[in-house]
Amino acid sequence: MNCPHAQTVVIDPMVRDLDGETELLRTGEPLARIELLGVSVLAVTRHADARRLLLDQRLVKDLDAWGLWRSGEVTHAWPLIGMIDAGRSMFTVDGEEHRRLRTKTSQALTPRRLEEIRPDIERYTGELLDALAAQGEHGAVDLKSVFAQPLPMRVVGQLMGVDEAQHPMLTKRYKAFFSMLTPHEERMALLKELDVFYENLVREKAAHPTDDLTSALILADEGGEPLTEEEVVGNLKAMVAAGHETTIGLILNAVRALLSHPAQLKAVLDGEVPWEAVIEETLRWDTPTTHLLMRFATEDIQVGDQTIPEGEGVVISYRAIGWDTAQHGDRAHEFDITRPAPIRHMTFGHGPHICPGAALSRVEAGIALPALFGRFPHLRLAIPDEELRKLPVMTQNDTESFPVLLHG
Repeated sequence: MNCPHAQTVVIDPMVRDLDGETELLRTGEPLARIELLGVSVLAVTRHADARRLLLDQRLVKDLDAWGLWRSGEVTHAWPLIGMIDAGRSMFTVDGEEHRRLRTKTSQALTPRRLEEIRPDIERYTGELLDALAAQGEHGAVDLKSVFAQPLPMRVVGQLMGVDEAQHPMLTKRYKAFFSMLTPHEERMALLKELDVFYENLVREKAAHPTDDLTSALILADEGGEPLTEEEVVGNLKAMVAAGHETTIGLILNAVRALLSHPAQLKAVLDGEVPWEAVIEETLRWDTPTTHLLMRFATEDIQVGDQTIPEGEGVVISYRAIGWDTAQHGDRAHEFDITRPAPIRHMTFGHGPHICPGAALSRVEAGIALPALFGRFPHLRLAIPDEELRKLPVMTQNDTESFPVLLHG
């Protein structure tokens, strides 16, 4: 990179100052040198650059294109390797293979399909709000564990054909997998446990297909070649993770933003601003995904007066990108649901690898948030906002818990 003396930002695995880290990235170089648990990579921090690079075919998902991997400086002992070398799926390949693996998933998440499951999402929301009311009748209740976490897991579980009895197990496994507090050996063992779970699910659905995405992926024959068991398992494992983690963050981050901006909350509750604006501004300002790991340069790529060298690992830092003043103005670091529409953020990505569940996440939040505040208009935090703690996760933007009082 043509800035040898640029500051390296060390990404804190405990996520103790996410706003401060975001500020360092957004005010530094467009390609920032960052350190992820001892491994140096480049982070893209500007909207326009990310938009171009996410379309650049010289940036690939193939781990063998990473110079540090080829040289042996990064091995399976690196704690984050499981998030990159996670098996063959639409999230880890490019080009025609990516299109082949992605097509059936995209077909299962069409606007028509989402409208078909809307009544189920509304029913789940109502049931969980009843549970929230019961548990919060005499004091504080954790909005995350009772409402924001089980809702997206129920929805994605229904889509994938995962028995509801398995949801708590999956939630626990994914939480431990992403946590930086989980020992590396345990994290890799969890990955194997998830593989076994999804392999068994795939074999069951192959023998007895039903109307769900798992069965659809097994029966898919786009490109004249059915998906292998490994490919179906890889897609499912990643889709369930992305399909519930992102929505948890979106719901909780929106609630937190509104509670800390009471005038804006009032404007929404009075019908002066639509909930869609709340969702899009939350996605921009407090992104559910902080850093997306990882792409690799197959040749030198020029970005302004900087260079991504061949073999370099590249991270897309979505939270810093959301605060880009060139895209969102001088007040990009402020939450403001009255920003002129549309709010053109890239929180769900861009290009071929754009998140296939983006529309689903928006539908869930669009049902959950108005229902929550409609039922509990005087909802408030049970602790000071500054006492909320982020989960020790370097890729997702989520809180450990979210204690609230339902009636003010």
